[in-house]
Amino acid sequence: MERTSPPFRADHVGSLLRPSWLIEARKNFNAGKISHDELRKEEDRAVRDVVAMQQEIGLHSITDGEFRRQTYLTEFLNPIGVELQPQKSDDLVYHDDHGGTVPATKAVVNRRIEWKSSINLDAFTFLKSITRATPKVTLPAPTQVHFFAGTTGISKTVYPDIEQFWDDMVAAYRAELQALGKAGCTYVQIDETCLPKLADPNIQQVVAKRGDDWRAVTRKYADIINRIIASAPAGMHIAIHHCRGNNAGLWQAQAGYDAVAEIIFNEIKAPAYLLEYDSDRAGDFAPLRFMPKDKTVVLGLVSTKNTRIESADELKSRIDEASRYVPLDRLCLGPQCGFSCGFTDSPMTYESQTQKLQRIVEVARAVWSA
Repeated sequence: MERTSPPFRADHVGSLLRPSWLIEARKNFNAGKISHDELRKEEDRAVRDVVAMQQEIGLHSITDGEFRRQTYLTEFLNPIGVELQPQKSDDLVYHDDHGGTVPATKAVVNRRIEWKSSINLDAFTFLKSITRATPKVTLPAPTQVHFFAGTTGISKTVYPDIEQFWDDMVAAYRAELQALGKAGCTYVQIDETCLPKLADPNIQQVVAKRGDDWRAVTRKYADIINRIIASAPAGMHIAIHHCRGNNAGLWQAQAGYDAVAEIIFNEIKAPAYLLEYDSDRAGDFAPLRFMPKDKTVVLGLVSTKNTRIESADELKSRIDEASRYVPLDRLCLGPQCGFSCGFTDSPMTYESQTQKLQRIVEVARAVWSA
């Protein structure tokens, strides 16, 4: 029951912990102490190491850990015209497990969205040259720009008609996917973290205060994702990653997929999903009953928010539970999110990250003989 095309029985979301010396190099680059070429050399070394680690563990889906990005959002969104700024209001926040909150990022668009050249092409080309397995590129979804912009982030002078904003966004993603496809990229993951959040009553209230109906926003986001999927070149596997936010272990929403499941599983034309399922905040597996029979689900049962190593028996039991709604041959296993969404602090350690990835491969081999 091994899979020969993405997603794989043992897969992962993409971002990995940066080594301390790469974090230091990035700090020095940001401070103007080293050149971009010097930073690039350190990135190349770190990417080689992290690719070797993934291959040694036995993963078939290989990423560069997003090591060339300040955050998983910035290196694609900034060049096409999106600024990411500290949030000044409590409109959207991240939560810890003790009642504390941290303001979310603010997305600001003050010029036309425009794709000029591929932002990921050089990074992908390098990754492809050093791995025997399938290199995967991750892209943040454009829905996050709209979600984090609120009512004031997208300039009404630049975009008096919000539909033009969406058209420009879709065009930018289409151009990026086409460029990656020409370079031989066959696996792209779109990180869409907003749709599951819209199932949370607290997030629904935030959307209502903005003057929008969360149901209408859900359908609009689904439409935009579908337009992007439809623009992918032939032979490119598209997977959608859904989670409820991960900022150095903090989370933004808590609600199962129930309220949005029919739309995101049934109406979005993604052939595969990587779904957060590591805690009670994600709800139970019952919404998977809406998953069409031709789609694959990577169960994100392994947490990237804590260092506890999930037992093999625990993971096997949960896979068995999920198989009541989606047959085992259409299930895979992975973490619920990336291990590090940027150069920020993380509750994870390199050792726990490695052990969790090893456990994913171990269980996948046991369950699917993969």
